[in-house]
Amino acid sequence: MLDLSFYKGKKVLVTGHTGFKGSWMCKLLVGAGAEVTGFSLTPPTDPSLFYMANIEKGMTSVIGDVRDFDALWACFEKAQPEIVLHLAAQPIVRDSYKQPKYTYETNVMGTVNILECVRLSSCVKSFLNVTTDKVYKNNEWEWGYRENEPLDGFDPYSNSKSCSELVTHSYKDSFFADGRVAISTARAGNVIGGGDFANDRIIPDCVRAAMKKEDIVVRNPHSTRPYQHVLEPVCVYLLIAQKQYEDGKYAGYYNVGPDDCDCFTTGALVDLFCAKWGEGMKWINRYDGGPHEANFLKLDCSKVKSVFGWKPVWNLDGAISATVEWSKCMRDGGDVGACMDKQISEFVAQSSWINK
Repeated sequence: MLDLSFYKGKKVLVTGHTGFKGSWMCKLLVGAGAEVTGFSLTPPTDPSLFYMANIEKGMTSVIGDVRDFDALWACFEKAQPEIVLHLAAQPIVRDSYKQPKYTYETNVMGTVNILECVRLSSCVKSFLNVTTDKVYKNNEWEWGYRENEPLDGFDPYSNSKSCSELVTHSYKDSFFADGRVAISTARAGNVIGGGDFANDRIIPDCVRAAMKKEDIVVRNPHSTRPYQHVLEPVCVYLLIAQKQYEDGKYAGYYNVGPDDCDCFTTGALVDLFCAKWGEGMKWINRYDGGPHEANFLKLDCSKVKSVFGWKPVWNLDGAISATVEWSKCMRDGGDVGACMDKQISEFVAQSSWINK
């Protein structure tokens, strides 16, 4: 089981802490009493969850670029982390077509730089690299990809994350075979939740349209993806980092995704959003002839279930409900940080694998 009290007093470094997933991660860690240091660029969106929810309160936030080894090493030496959670990335498929060099520099050399810091230090016991379900060579087949499938992402984003995985594997075999640092990667599916303002993501597009009382424009309603609330993978990341800290036998490579029933087409996902939001929301199909993106992609999560006894807490209905609740709280001028705390408490209470 994940025991959040394990993190009390632990020194944890989170890269990418100003992003959507990083903000939820830091909210959880600070709430658990961890000594959190974040290293990241300024928030990638405006507005940003990081600023809205005052995530910086209770942690040390360092603004820097993971491509800058010297800056990262200076932060690392000061923080002396026991646990490192590497979330920093250029995460948008379409942006990777526009900026392939930047995408590779961030996602590959950023991983090299953080692993170099781990290699040169003596403080780290647990390292987790967060990648993506898109690392796999996508054959557009009907069954989920397993951890032993070939890695070969198509677009620059997906491929750079495949490379990030391979860098991690090499460092693990070359420098940490003695077990002094437990090394894992986690490959998560698409995440949704309150506070995601990224471009070219379907739920943020839905929220933006709802705020403007406009129809939602859907580029590819027939593509199938595994959707899960952001708290699902974030809590699994903390579970893996904790368990491998306690016993190195848990180090490895893990898929983190929803059950098959929550692999929805984009059109069905937007239908559910419109029903939850109400207010007459509807969508229109407008394919824009954009670059290649996978049409069908899902994960086989048997390993993380069998090793840790994990199972999803919220199905897609619950995930959309939580996203709508947060978004309407923001729209109505409510306390979005308090809304996050409420949803975290509800999520923990409803789980079977988090120590209450």
